[in-house]
Amino acid sequence: MKNFRKLSLIVGLATALSGGVGPAVAGAEEIKVGGGAAPIENIFKKVEEPFEKASGVQLTLSSEGPDQAFINVEKGAIDVAAAGLSFEAWLELMKQKGHEVANPKDFKFRVIGRDKIQVLAHKDLAAVKSLSKEQLKGIFTGKITNWKEVGGPDKSVVVVFPTKMTGTNKLWQEKIMEGGEWPKANLQEVAEAADLKKKIAETPGAVGAGPLASQDKGSLHSPETPEVGRPVTALTKGAPSEKVQKLFDFIAGEGQKLIVR
Repeated sequence: MKNFRKLSLIVGLATALSGGVGPAVAGAEEIKVGGGAAPIENIFKKVEEPFEKASGVQLTLSSEGPDQAFINVEKGAIDVAAAGLSFEAWLELMKQKGHEVANPKDFKFRVIGRDKIQVLAHKDLAAVKSLSKEQLKGIFTGKITNWKEVGGPDKSVVVVFPTKMTGTNKLWQEKIMEGGEWPKANLQEVAEAADLKKKIAETPGAVGAGPLASQDKGSLHSPETPEVGRPVTALTKGAPSEKVQKLFDFIAGEGQKLIVR
């Protein structure tokens, strides 16, 4: 059980003999990780349990978006920030959000994986087998308003926009929408990856763009589209601590077979 696993791995002998569960040991090691949907869903959630079992260090994960994660690692509220962006694109995003990073050299970063942004659609759109870049641009900028325009059923296009997935949104807007604006009509806002999947699955005609791990073939349709890939970057303020380095080593080693590609 997840909650049981989160307790300290060291339990008093008397507690074990009595069959009870003792409290977590005070000061048990913890790594706080915040970031966007791509790293949290595709990497950290995949390695979380095996890393904790192997190291005895607890991972606490927060899907707060790359901009908030950067601010939190900068002020020491978390140990690691992560984003589906290059470090340079991350700095640009922070500038766009009104947060100028005074000393980028204060931060140490590494690429810990790669991610593909997936188009996710409601199952009633299964007739749409593939979408070109031009068609995607029309859908996500509101120029295409009905699925029959791209070979689908006579249903209105509903674009689902995840507000906390700022890294995904930025890259999608650059690579697919070519800087165009999101539609004002038939736009539904959600927070993060789990909300994106849920909203698309329950909304006829809905479509969105999310990390590869968001794909759910049981409840969503994913047409073939041009590939939009990106690095997944992890960031620490200063050199990573010993426990954080242990996490990075695990991801680069045993974790590779667990990570969504």
